[in-house]
Amino acid sequence: MTAHDVRTQRLWAEAEIRRVLLRYARGVDRLDLELVRACYHPDATDSHGSFEGTVDEYVTWVERVLRRYDATMHFLGSPLIELTDDRTAAVETYGMAFHRAAGGPPERNLVTGFRFVDRFECRDDEWRIARRVAVTEWSRVDREDDWWPIPDGMLQGRRDRTDPVYGPDAGR
Repeated sequence: MTAHDVRTQRLWAEAEIRRVLLRYARGVDRLDLELVRACYHPDATDSHGSFEGTVDEYVTWVERVLRRYDATMHFLGSPLIELTDDRTAAVETYGMAFHRAAGGPPERNLVTGFRFVDRFECRDDEWRIARRVAVTEWSRVDREDDWWPIPDGMLQGRRDRTDPVYGPDAGR
């Protein structure tokens, strides 16, 4: 394999890992749990605050948590992707997550700073999460009294497949 081939393979791996991270955020925020599950290898594990377990257990747990909110939005920073070989990578991704529950208790309206510390593996030419550790850096309550109302007539995001991202013009 030439040096050019090695660089091309690295760029491809990094791009695929970034796509998995972004699909995960979409899956969580749109409550598309099959998309979330597809970001992990079937034997993956996740450690997410009070949760520790398999990917299937995680999807069950995170659905219960996410349904408490009217909306969530996850912003992911640029991941640091360190390929350990052509099949494994250590990935650290900074992020912020916004959680909203109108009329709910104050602790259901929060903003959190976090990091995902992941081990990605490439199996059958597919990069996915093999091990995730979610690290909370900080959290704050976002007072509902401080929210600005969304004007009538504005298109709002949906937490299902009726969201515009799944529509016929998505990606065009």
